[in-house]
Amino acid sequence: MKMLTKKQGTLLGCVLLSGLILSACVSETTGGFDRAPPDEALDNYLRLAQGYLEQGDLASTRRHLNNASEIDPNNSDIYGVWGLIYTLEGDLDLADDSFRRAIRLDSRNSQVRNNYAAFLYSNQRFDDAYDQLQEVVADTAYPNRAQAFENMGLAAIQLQRLNDAEFAFNRALQLNGNRLRSTLELADLNLQRSNLAGARDYYQRFLTLQQFFNLQQTARSLWVGIQLEDAGGNNARLQEYAALLAERFPDSTEYALYRQLINE
Repeated sequence: MKMLTKKQGTLLGCVLLSGLILSACVSETTGGFDRAPPDEALDNYLRLAQGYLEQGDLASTRRHLNNASEIDPNNSDIYGVWGLIYTLEGDLDLADDSFRRAIRLDSRNSQVRNNYAAFLYSNQRFDDAYDQLQEVVADTAYPNRAQAFENMGLAAIQLQRLNDAEFAFNRALQLNGNRLRSTLELADLNLQRSNLAGARDYYQRFLTLQQFFNLQQTARSLWVGIQLEDAGGNNARLQEYAALLAERFPDSTEYALYRQLINE
């Protein structure tokens, strides 16, 4: 299994992190929430904070978090959002402290734990990320459990625990059969084990999902396809994937690996 570089791991971690922030719609009313019941006001301030965070407006995010803290200074979600803010600002020690405090305040807060796992992954702390994700996937009520299994599989790959990775990706697909990354990773895992039939089945499944969702191939997915067709002796399809890789991702690591493959 080809390991990601530190830069690639950081980028992937950032992608994971961006996908794990709670979605929130920003809609403020005049007069604030002073007359709302405390629980309702707290939820409203948190929702606004999360929405502004997604828009990159950190000043407004902080303002609403401070308002929320005045209602409940020991709220787990508040510290979880602080963890995301500090991550975006590059204050990694403060981010780590905030995430850990959020989990201490509510060990069952799977959303915060999932975001913390993404933070750990992006900072190359793959063992810690895997451990956090094990806790997340054990929460059967967590709505993003399939993604958590997928993220756990990615952490397992970094740790070269390929059996654990295969288990995690299969569980992700069991919970949500539309997980493109899990199908691609399973294709790659089977390819590395010389199980060409299994690799081809998963890769075809990936292509079907990719076309269904009208998504373009990535450098990684094209590289997996190239290796698959090279192993199967299908030069025409290999050249098709290689042409796309050269056209769309000429500066990618995957294209460099392809050039190395054809020069061997």
